[in-house]
Amino acid sequence: MKTFVGIDLGSTTTKAVLLDEQEQVLGRGITNSRSNYKTACSVATEEAKIDARFTLFRREFGGEGTLSSSVEEFLSALERSFRLEQFLEQLADLEETCTRLVRGERFEKTGEGVKSALAEVFKRLRAEAPAMFAPGAERKSDFFRDIAGSRYLAVAEEVGRDADISYDVLLNLYDKSIIAVENRPPSGSLNEKFNKALGRVSQDGDGFGDELGKRAENALGIELEESFLVGTGYGRVTLPFSKEHIRSEILCHGLGAHMMYPETRTVLDIGGQDTKGIQVDPNGIVENFQMNDRCAAGCGRYLGYIADEMNMGLHELGPLAMKSAKPARINSTCTVFAGAELRDRLALGEKREDILAGLHRAIILRAVSILSRSGGVADQMTFTGGVAKNEAAVRELKKLIAENYGEVTINIDPDSIYTGALGAAEFARRAAEGRLEGVEA
Repeated sequence: MKTFVGIDLGSTTTKAVLLDEQEQVLGRGITNSRSNYKTACSVATEEAKIDARFTLFRREFGGEGTLSSSVEEFLSALERSFRLEQFLEQLADLEETCTRLVRGERFEKTGEGVKSALAEVFKRLRAEAPAMFAPGAERKSDFFRDIAGSRYLAVAEEVGRDADISYDVLLNLYDKSIIAVENRPPSGSLNEKFNKALGRVSQDGDGFGDELGKRAENALGIELEESFLVGTGYGRVTLPFSKEHIRSEILCHGLGAHMMYPETRTVLDIGGQDTKGIQVDPNGIVENFQMNDRCAAGCGRYLGYIADEMNMGLHELGPLAMKSAKPARINSTCTVFAGAELRDRLALGEKREDILAGLHRAIILRAVSILSRSGGVADQMTFTGGVAKNEAAVRELKKLIAENYGEVTINIDPDSIYTGALGAAEFARRAAEGRLEGVEA
C-alpha cells in the first residue's frame, strides 16, 4: 500500500500523518521535539505507522463503528501488549546504557556493587511493567521518560539503601543515560514487535480465539510503502530534506484546515512558537497571511512559562481560568515580564483563576489582531494548534469573534494539532502523483 507522509517539526512537539491514495488518514503520531529533530522525526513517524496498523486492523475487522465488543477488546489488548513491548525494549536500552557508564577511576572500587544495584533496579522495573499496561491501568504520560523515570527514582532509592550504594550515583547514571536513550531513533522492526504483542495476547488466554489473531496477521501482511515525504514546521530546515520535500507552515496549515473543513476560509493557528492568521480560497490555497515574528508572546511556550511559574501542568490552566468570575485586565503578554507581573498580582491578592482568565483573553486579543491584519475573519473559520485544546482560549476566541465579526462558524477538530502535518502529507500525495499546485514554499 502506498503511503504519503507529512511531518510538522514544531518547537515543542513533532507530528506525523500518513495518508493513503484515497486521501484518507491512515495514522497519526506525536512526540516531544526535544533538541534533536532527527530523533523526533523518527519517533513521530513510527508512532504514525503504529496508528496506521491499527487502522488497517479495524479495516480488516469491518471498519470504524461496526466492530463488535470482542473485537474492540482484542484490539485494546493488542495495543496494550504492543506498548508493553515498546517499553521493555527501551528499558533494556536504558539498562545497557546505565551499566556502560560504570567505568573509570571513579568506579574502581564500587563498580561491581553499582552494577549489581542497577541489575536489581531494572529487574524490579521489568517485573512491574506488565501491571502498568494492564486493563484499566492509569499512566500520567505515554512518554517513556516520564513512565520509566518516576519508577526508576523510587526503586533506585530503595535498592541503593539496601545495597549501601549512594542514591546520587544511581540518579546521576539515569540522568546521563535517559538523554542518550531518548535521542536514539526507534530500533527493530515494527512487525516483529506486533508479532510479539500478538503472541503475548494469545498466551494471556483472554479468550479471543485464533480467528482474530489470524485476521490481525493478515493486516500485518500489508506493506506500508513510503512513496513521498514532506516536512514543514519550525525545525524543517534542520533536516536533510531537499527543496521539493519542504513546504512552509502557512501552506500546510491552510491546506490541512481545508481538508478537515472544506468550507474553511480563515485559519487561526496558535502553536508553541508563533501565531498565524491565514486566509484560504475554496481550494485551500493561501491568499494572505500574517504571523507574529521572533516572539513567543501569546503562544504555547508562553502558556508553558505561566504554568511553570504557577507550579501547574499546562493542561490545568484552561480549566482553572474557566472558574473565573472576574477576569483580570492584563496589559502585556510579554514572556520576559510575565513572571514578574504574575508574582506581583498574586502578592496583591488577586485570584489565580482571575489572572489566568485575563491572560487567556490577552492572548486571544493578540491573535485576533493578527487575524485582522491578515484580512479579517470569514465564515467558516478553523482554529488549529495545541492551544485549540485549551477551553479558556476557545471561550475567549468565540467571544471576541462574535463581538467583532458577528456569527461565524468556528471549527475545532479533536486532531487539530495535526493540521500542519496533514497538509504536508497531502502535498506529499500530490507531489507523488505529479500534480503539485506549483506554489513555492
